[in-house]
Amino acid sequence: MGLVHQKYRVAAVQAAPVFLDLDATVDKTIALIEQAASEGAKLIAFPETFIPGYPWHIWLGAPAWAIGRGFVQRYFDNSLAYDSPQAEKIRNAVKRAKLTAVIGVSERDGGSVYIAQWLIGPDGETIAKRRKLRPTHAERTVFGEGDGSDLAVHDRADIGRLGALCCWEHLQPLSKYAMYAQNEQVHVGAWPSFSLYDPFAHALGYEVNNAASKIYAVEGSCFVLGPCAVVSQAMIDELCDSPEKHAFLHAGGGHAVIYGPDGSSLAEKLPPDQEGILYADIDLGMIGVAKNAADPAGHYSRPDVTRLLLNNSRVNRVEHFSLPVDAEVMNEIRLQA
Repeated sequence: MGLVHQKYRVAAVQAAPVFLDLDATVDKTIALIEQAASEGAKLIAFPETFIPGYPWHIWLGAPAWAIGRGFVQRYFDNSLAYDSPQAEKIRNAVKRAKLTAVIGVSERDGGSVYIAQWLIGPDGETIAKRRKLRPTHAERTVFGEGDGSDLAVHDRADIGRLGALCCWEHLQPLSKYAMYAQNEQVHVGAWPSFSLYDPFAHALGYEVNNAASKIYAVEGSCFVLGPCAVVSQAMIDELCDSPEKHAFLHAGGGHAVIYGPDGSSLAEKLPPDQEGILYADIDLGMIGVAKNAADPAGHYSRPDVTRLLLNNSRVNRVEHFSLPVDAEVMNEIRLQA
């Protein structure tokens, strides 16, 4: 079980990537890590697919348009492979900063990409590499999916029990409950930006999705870091080649938040078009008070009425095995030969 009365500083990033530029976004990621460390943060959280940026082109036009404009190839080429020099640079930066980082990446693995969160400890070693269980709507034209092993909470001696989910995974009640049931203490809920289809789709706006982060904090009686990306004007210039597309995607959309286990806001929000880092000093002791009132996977549950079935095994695309060979059969084959 994680430390009960640990106090430390956390950081939630609100920033724009250098869109579709892996090396430049890695450099910006490292600069933000160094900045947070200089402010005394022990944990920093980055937005969804911060490296190399969220693929907004999937919401703006047909797949043929995205392919023709080169977005599909560029997105794949600039996604992060964990065995790459860029990943090694990030690991070394986290180790120098002596903090824990949860970084939103488009993970490149073979010929596929995944919406991923890379959890790295202060020793530079990987805590976990998780993938979004089910990419949302148009995201399924780009990304593969994770499995039950990604619904995991990690017990860390320095910061407590740490977990992470992406974007609308926070609208999946069963996935959330799987995390709550592991006594999660600090949760990173990563978001891309809230500037798409505004004001056409209220469900995609910041009010609904900040509320999802707040509800997660109250339901799970845990601290929630909600990093959020910003859409820069440079991204608009890159992506929007018609008045219709300009109507769908706007610069800004940053609404990063940090909530306590009672749902209270622990950091003043930045303007939605401003880049920066939100900080909060948290005390894990607050969790015991919150759970005294309502622990949904503990004393406030009714397992005799409702229970969750969770398959937390890692799914392999290929299973290697050898059939057992009967000695008598082999001997008969040799005699016949």
